Amino acid sequence: MSKIRFQALAQSANRKPVEVIEDTKRSILFGENVFNENTMRQYLTKDAYNGVMSAIEHGTKIDRKIADQVSSSMKEWAMAKGVTHYTHWFQPLTGGTAEKHDAFFETIGGGMAIEKFGGDQLVQQEPDASSFPNGGIRNTFEARGYTAWDPTSPAFIYGTTLSIPTIFVAYTGEALDFKTPLLRALTAVDDASTAVCKYFDKNVKKVTASLGWEQEYFLIDKALANSRPDITLTGRTLLGHSPAKGQQLDDHYFGSIPSRALNYMRDLETECMLVGIPVKTRHNEVAPNQFELAPIYEECNLAVDHNSLLMDIMGKVASRHQLKVLLHEKPFAGVNGSGKHNNWSLSTDTGINLLAPGKTPMSNL
Repeated sequence: MSKIRFQALAQSANRKPVEVIEDTKRSILFGENVFNENTMRQYLTKDAYNGVMSAIEHGTKIDRKIADQVSSSMKEWAMAKGVTHYTHWFQPLTGGTAEKHDAFFETIGGGMAIEKFGGDQLVQQEPDASSFPNGGIRNTFEARGYTAWDPTSPAFIYGTTLSIPTIFVAYTGEALDFKTPLLRALTAVDDASTAVCKYFDKNVKKVTASLGWEQEYFLIDKALANSRPDITLTGRTLLGHSPAKGQQLDDHYFGSIPSRALNYMRDLETECMLVGIPVKTRHNEVAPNQFELAPIYEECNLAVDHNSLLMDIMGKVASRHQLKVLLHEKPFAGVNGSGKHNNWSLSTDTGINLLAPGKTPMSNL
């Protein structure tokens, strides 16, 4: 199967479950639908590329001229892949992600229209913030909120939509999302850690937090889930008998993966590869019908974005396989719950892992 044909299958929202062809290299699929460094080198001018990389690595501002070049190139790249809409993709205080799609479409008079995506549309938008949780910082009728482009997390294509990761703040500057406090925290950790590191190595200019998360989940049949109002409404059981067989024998843990679950995992991993989520590990967890997925570690902000995106993809792929994925931390009484382990570290730009003790930790200043 050709690469183009494989990609078309993976982007079809309504396709039937398909077997992933095992001889298709994951390295070929990885990041295919991501506006990453490799793609930017192909589509951006040297000045635009350097401007974006400087913003990513040093936090410098991107001026409007560079933003216009980036947005134009991003649109051309996306439209070449069949994209028709774009969205500012953000993480409000709802526990999920949010998106409002706009078309690459503008009328120019005389019954004519063009596809347009300018720097101002890339950098900032004003979605209605009135109905999102806000911690009581303003009245409901004071609706204005702002999404602002986060260049440290690359744009990606899912389906026929270009998704641009953004922060989400109120008119007065308060954070209305989970990304803004995270970015502020990462900056504070960088500043404090770099100051300490300079006592030992003057060449250290930046400390980066890395994160390798693990996502546990349950899979149940979609028809059975739809017959239970408690699972449908809350993602967990609220009544019922204890299971006839729980996890007393521990025979499920790391056991042979059932074929139906494995087909789901293969389909899910293909979708993850295309949008740049570096999934690597899959296995049975300890409870019946419980499984785990884990990626290779990444920079913390990007890893969090990828986990938020993953949970959305998991539900959509499960529906194709007539399954329902449960992400609740304790969906069933009497059996193991699902954890989301966070394996994190701090590394300097000189290549030192600050949380690796080495072979002589007691004598290592």
